[in-house]
This record gives sequence, structure tokens and C-alpha cells, in this order.
Amino acid sequence: MDNIQGLVDQAPELIMTYGLKVIFAILIFLIGKYFSNVVKKLTTKMLSNRKVDPTVTSFVANLAWAVVFVFTVIATLGQIGVQTASLVAVIGAAGLAVGLALQGSLSNFAAGVLMVLFRPCRVGDYIEAAGIAGTVDEITIFSTKLRTPDNKVIVAPNSAIMNGTITNYSAMDTRRVDMVIGVAYDADIKLTKKVLTDILDNNQYVLKDPAYTVALSELGASSINFVVRPWVKGADFWAAKFELTEQIKNALDANNIGIPYPQMDIHVKELPAAK
Repeated sequence: MDNIQGLVDQAPELIMTYGLKVIFAILIFLIGKYFSNVVKKLTTKMLSNRKVDPTVTSFVANLAWAVVFVFTVIATLGQIGVQTASLVAVIGAAGLAVGLALQGSLSNFAAGVLMVLFRPCRVGDYIEAAGIAGTVDEITIFSTKLRTPDNKVIVAPNSAIMNGTITNYSAMDTRRVDMVIGVAYDADIKLTKKVLTDILDNNQYVLKDPAYTVALSELGASSINFVVRPWVKGADFWAAKFELTEQIKNALDANNIGIPYPQMDIHVKELPAAK
């Protein structure tokens, strides 16, 4: 009873002492979290005004946010009485174990640094990597955000992207549209070639330089196949491909050039009747 009474008597003093520490700790955390977001925005704005590459801007801004947030957590723990010096010593002593436990995160961080240094892709590029494809929206310290053409967001670890093959469809200013056009065996080859070249000469997306290619490439099983390979601007690739496909079909029909279906000739051999 005496102990309980003593605690009751000390309760106001304990509440004043530790309650204020908890309140100040919460304030420090909230202010630090807000300040980390401010630092991220200021870093982004400053680097953007200096015309720094968006990929580098995104990575550095996220790194600045992480540094400020870590200091905020340490300051919060110090306010509520945790010996931060001892905490840092313990973390240092357990560095090997922490490194092994977080080797995936560390490899993602290292991969993010390599992506910023060597720039295999940038924000706004359309890439294919790690079995996924999409436009790069953001490269953070641990992951890369891709946006698919149907507006889905894919978050992929940086290490998965850097450890595989990266196909960057936006790296070059121009792209070649590869098309194979099959026509019937009785079609006039010169006429067919002229129809195809006329379409490319008058298409709004096809570039004059580099020059396009139209050539008879294969005598197929049921058709003779022409390769049509115009060059277009990278941003116009799909629009050019769709428009050319439609124009070629209409032009072949207008010139009575058939596009055959797959077919097979079957020869039936009559055997003599059995005795």
C-alpha cells in the first residue's frame, strides 16, 4: 500500500517529466518528417532549375529525404531518453548482421547509384527489362517505377533491372518499322513494289533520311513476301505502323493485288483395288 501511495504521489511529477518528453518527441518527429519533405521538394526544384537530368534529380531528391528522415528518427529517440550514442555503437557492432539481412536492399541501392551514373535509361524512356515494359516515371534509391501503356504502375527493384538486359526503345531519335507484306503468287512484282514505294514516299511519318527499304525477301509457302522497312521518329513509331498498315491494305485492294490466305495443295493418288 505504501508503494502504491508513493506512486500516486509521484504521478503528477512523472507525467510532467516524461509526458513533456513524449510530446516533444512527437513534435520533433512530425517537424522532421515535414522538413524532410520540404528538403525533397527544394532539392527537386533546385536541380530542375539547373536543367539537371530528371533521373539524377529524382534519385538525389529521394536520397536527401532519406538522410533527413534518419536524423529525425535519431533525434526523436534521443528526446525520449534512448542513448543514441549507444544505439549507434550497437548498430556499428552489428553491422555485419545488418548488412547480411539487408543485402537485397543494399544491392538495390547500389544498382540505383549505377543507374544514375551510367544512365542506361532515363525518366520518360520506354524500356523493357526484368520481364516488364513501360515508361520510366521515377528512379528511387531502391526501386524504379514504370508506367505501362494501359496506365498501370509497376515498381521493380533496381537490382532486377540492372542485373538483366535493358532494351531502351527511346534511346535513339529514330526507329525502323519492320513490316512483312505477303501477296499472291500471281501478283505483278513490279506493280506491287511500286505501290509500296508510293505509299512510303507520301506518308507523313516516313523520313527521307535514312532511306527506306522495299524488297522481295521470300518465296513463302502460300505467298511472296516483301519487306517494308521505313524509318520514323521514335515518338511516331506506333502511329506510323498503324497508318502504314491501313494504307498498304487499301492500296493493294485498289490495284487488285491479292493477299492470300495460307493454303495447301493436296494430291490424291488412286491405288489399285485389292483383289
